[in-house]
Amino acid sequence: MKLLRHGPAGAERPGLMHSDGTLRDLSGVVADIGGDVLSDAGLAKLRALDAGALPVVAAGTRLGACVAGTGKFICIGLNYADHAAESGMAVPPEPVVFMKATSAICGPDDPIIIPRTSVKTDWEVELAVIIGTKAKYVSEADAMAHVAGYCVSNDVSERAFQTERAGQWTKGKSCDNFGQIGPWLVTRDEVGDPQNLKMWLTVNGQSMQNGSTKTMVYGVAHVVSYLSQFMTLHPGDVISTGTPPGVGMGMKPPRYLVAGDVVELGIEGLGQQRQDVIAD
Repeated sequence: MKLLRHGPAGAERPGLMHSDGTLRDLSGVVADIGGDVLSDAGLAKLRALDAGALPVVAAGTRLGACVAGTGKFICIGLNYADHAAESGMAVPPEPVVFMKATSAICGPDDPIIIPRTSVKTDWEVELAVIIGTKAKYVSEADAMAHVAGYCVSNDVSERAFQTERAGQWTKGKSCDNFGQIGPWLVTRDEVGDPQNLKMWLTVNGQSMQNGSTKTMVYGVAHVVSYLSQFMTLHPGDVISTGTPPGVGMGMKPPRYLVAGDVVELGIEGLGQQRQDVIAD
C-alpha cells in the first residue's frame, strides 16, 4: 500500500494510490497519515477499503511529506562503507546518530533552497524508515514489527555549516527544505527486503549516485533496535539511514549545488523525487 499526503503546504490531506495508478483522497476516512493510522491495525483498516470508491485527487496536485506528526527526524551518518571512504572517514564501530530539525521536512518535489551564505549545498539519496508503533528497548528480532514502511529521503546537507562551523552536523542538515520525503510511504509488506533496494540520484541529468541498500553497514532492523536503546521511537518518527557514495563533497574537485540545478532521485519500489534548486 502506498500512502501519501496531497495539497498545499501546511494544509495537506491524507491519500493513497489506487491499483489503477490514480491518487485517492482519504480525508473522509482518517484525519492524516500519522499516529495510530501507522499501526498494523490502522494500516489493515485502510487496506480493507474499497479504494475505487474514494474521491480521485486531481492530476498535478502537489504532494507533501508522506507522513504527518513527525516528532523526530533521526539520521544515521557514514552508514555505507564506500561513502565513508569518499568522505575520508572510517566506518564507525557503532551507528553515528544526528538529528535533523523537523522544520526541514517538505514534499518530495518541493525545491531545494540554498541558504544565505551557503557555498557547499550537497545532495544525499537515502532510504527513510517510518516508525508505526512505539519502540523502546526493542530487540533486533522484534524491530521490524515497529516499522510502518519506507520512503525516499533527500538528506540535503550544507557541508561548510556541517563540518567547518565547530563540527555540529545538525547546523548543516536542518535548513529549510533540507528534508524532502516521499512521494509515498510504502508499507513494509510491499517492500520485501529493505537491504536490497537500488537507489540513484542525478543532477541536471548526470548520474551522481548509483548504489544499493545492500552496502549499508548497519541495516534497518539493527538501526531501529539500536536507537530504541537511547530514545523511545514514536509513530511518525523518520529515520534516514545513510547514503551511498557519489555526494558532491566526495568528488575531486568537490561539486555543490547552485541555483538553477535540477536534482532527481529515487529508490526501487519507493518512487522518485524532483527538485529545482533555488536561492533563499
